[in-house]
Amino acid sequence: MTVLETPSAAGEGRASAPPAHPRPDGQDQYSIGEVADWTGLSAHTLRWYERIGLTPHIDRSHTGQRRFSNRDLDWLAFVGKLRRTGMPVADMVRYAELAREGDHTREQRRELLESTRRDVRARIAELRGTLAVLDYKIDFYAGARRAPERA
Repeated sequence: MTVLETPSAAGEGRASAPPAHPRPDGQDQYSIGEVADWTGLSAHTLRWYERIGLTPHIDRSHTGQRRFSNRDLDWLAFVGKLRRTGMPVADMVRYAELAREGDHTREQRRELLESTRRDVRARIAELRGTLAVLDYKIDFYAGARRAPERA
């Protein structure tokens, strides 16, 4: 396989559907500005992603302007999810390289994603503990407000 997999293309059961594309397949020629608006990433970031190998080969117009496809948008949405996990950029690039290498790298990609999932779950547990402390303090102050003042 020479094309990067997206969660929907990979057939991963629990992956959420990517957001609706602005245009149907076959009419999906987006400029870098349109992609920046759609993704919330800057044009500079999109160029950097391409330069470091995080995005697949982006087609170019006859004048050399980048032309992104719906598949590219799906990939960028997936990369955005990886960024939110806290996955290091080097690991995201490694994942992209493995995906470009083909199906024989599926196990390595799975292991990389499982490692990231463990990290996310640990952070969630830590945040739940932090939330419990905040809830306790909020309840404490709410109770103190209700108690009559003592001289």
